[in-house]
Amino acid sequence: MTLRQAITNAAAELAANPQLSEHAHRDAELLLLHTLQISRVTLIAYPDRDLSAAQHALYQSAINRRLQLEPIQYITGEQEFYDLSLHVTPAVLIPRPETEHLVEAVLHLLPANKPLNLIDIGTGSGAIAIALAVHLPLAEITAFDLSSGALAIAERNARQHNVVGRIRFLQSDLLAAVESSGESFDAIVSNPPYIPESDRPTLHPQVRDHEPASALFAGETGLDIYRRLIPEARSALKPNGLLALEIGHGQQASLTQLLAGWTDITFINDLQQIPRVALARRPNPVDSKP
Repeated sequence: MTLRQAITNAAAELAANPQLSEHAHRDAELLLLHTLQISRVTLIAYPDRDLSAAQHALYQSAINRRLQLEPIQYITGEQEFYDLSLHVTPAVLIPRPETEHLVEAVLHLLPANKPLNLIDIGTGSGAIAIALAVHLPLAEITAFDLSSGALAIAERNARQHNVVGRIRFLQSDLLAAVESSGESFDAIVSNPPYIPESDRPTLHPQVRDHEPASALFAGETGLDIYRRLIPEARSALKPNGLLALEIGHGQQASLTQLLAGWTDITFINDLQQIPRVALARRPNPVDSKP
């Protein structure tokens, strides 16, 4: 069987599933490139090259996993985020393009030429912490996650991008690991779980059934983590320190209420004009005096 025939057959298998049909050919091609470890240029140049029996068996195994609605990123073990290639497994949430808006907002507000002490809460694959470390070369970052498995993936990614020496990885429930340390921080950044439990049945099965639920859901309204995180962040930030949060659809009004007493509260829309990032600063006690 040639490469062209293999893709055609696999795409037909995937297209037979309505939940996979939209990107059937793309997925079939990506999985073949991954299986053979070749570039798309090679595929285009040699579409009639034959697959060996062993290669075809590996490819069919990958297609079978996709037919079970396993995210393609878990099958290939890779996801691009902010021009960085990250290793991902089912232990971590797959980084989304929407989260790049959060990174972009933070980089716009923080100086790249000054030492900074930052926190990334719920680091998962390390996407946010690593992107910030790459673009803020004087920053020291503490990356928290409840999952030891996620922290192992994040540390591997940080090592791959040569920033592991500036990121401290700690297992922690939100800011618990530094509550009694006396440390204060210039910025706290987080893409926390924010999907309401009531939305669980409506999620695409490849998200609901394969990505870690602890990184997706946050109580009946999706606000449980914000209710804990925002007060903890206020205690840990320096005066005028930055809090930057990814938020879910329809949560702007609730976040505005939860951030009452903060200053410079701003919301940034994603490309679909949905409020996606909440920004606020801890008040400076001097400025708060009458």
